[in-house]
Amino acid sequence: MKVAIIGNGITGVSAALRIRQLKPDWDIVMISGESDFHYSRPALMYIYMGHMSYRDTKPYEDGFWRANNIETLRGWVTDIDTKNSRLLVHKKQPVAYDKLLLAVGSKPNKFGWPGQDLKGVQGFYDLMDLRELYENSRGLKHAVITGGGLIGIELAEMLHSRGVHVTFLVREKSYWNRVLPAEESAMVNRVIQKEGIDLRLDCELAEILDDGSGRVGGVLTKDGEKIECGFVGLTAGVSPNLALTGTAEVETGRGILVDRGFKTSVENIYSAGDCAEIVTGEERNLFQQVWYTGKAQGKAAGEAICGVETLYTPAPWYNSAKFLDLEYQTYGRVNMNVEGENNLYWERPDGLAAVRVVHTDDRVIGINVMGMRYRHEVCERWIEDGRTLNHVLDNLSEANFDPEFYALYETEIAGVFREQAR
Repeated sequence: MKVAIIGNGITGVSAALRIRQLKPDWDIVMISGESDFHYSRPALMYIYMGHMSYRDTKPYEDGFWRANNIETLRGWVTDIDTKNSRLLVHKKQPVAYDKLLLAVGSKPNKFGWPGQDLKGVQGFYDLMDLRELYENSRGLKHAVITGGGLIGIELAEMLHSRGVHVTFLVREKSYWNRVLPAEESAMVNRVIQKEGIDLRLDCELAEILDDGSGRVGGVLTKDGEKIECGFVGLTAGVSPNLALTGTAEVETGRGILVDRGFKTSVENIYSAGDCAEIVTGEERNLFQQVWYTGKAQGKAAGEAICGVETLYTPAPWYNSAKFLDLEYQTYGRVNMNVEGENNLYWERPDGLAAVRVVHTDDRVIGINVMGMRYRHEVCERWIEDGRTLNHVLDNLSEANFDPEFYALYETEIAGVFREQAR
């Protein structure tokens, strides 16, 4: 049995490793046109900032894959020949398969802005974008970034770390306020502005201006303001990569449609990760597009490919990020307007740390942590086990993961929350 996996990101790798555990004698090939071996995509920013080398971003030594009998093939798949169960690869021999996993990730959004194809305009998603950024930022003085998500703030930090003045256009009235509650969003606004980044809220890009040589020379906002710059970062989110689905006649919606066992509409073809849209039978299908869910979906898809009966049920939602020096973790259902929810919120006097607990009458359903570190396994267990608010407050110190000698605030936080809950 031969399994081909298109994509060597966290989803494809997690699937390959799980298949190898369950089927030691199967042939596995991972195909990627981007890189020879798996690397940590979230670490790309640290290469640019000089904190890590490319080698540092690879969780496994290059020889690991050969040692585990997992073939890696560098090449771009151009066509999926389902009739003959083979993949056509640019300038390579076709690759036969018995089962195929599409773990092809996302692609950056573009919204048809005039001038978006000028030189000096780019997104930031993969190694090719990193190489382009090195070229585009040589001698750069002023950059404009549009899009108020995580990639936008990462790109702003990267350029800011090299002395580039950054103007950050965010169309919302507060940074990432579709995800963050109002207080946490306001905290991030303050951190961005304090760092010296020019944050423009409620401000949208209208046009990217040509400097007369085919390069970006500035932008025009929808308010009519012209901002001169030598670089524009387009970071207005991502969408599922559907580039290969037409050749395979795989059914799609916004993403590649799969059931809870990651099966597509075509026999022996599976899909998981950012590109997958899981059909739930409910009002909305399930999209999960973060590193942690990509890993979980990859493992589950690997089991399904091996014939294990699989009905993917997500763990409580988890994500983490850094907004410059401000760390962020979220667990469960926060800022989702759950019926009957109550929010308890504590913020440190300096405005650089906060904890939010969201609960109903009988259980805690969500936790946000800003500027502090809480233990993933503890917070996830509280939510999975349906722990009451009193239980969580009685054991809040169990979650703290800050290093020794850091100030601990859990006694104070629990006291504030008990007062708020009266």
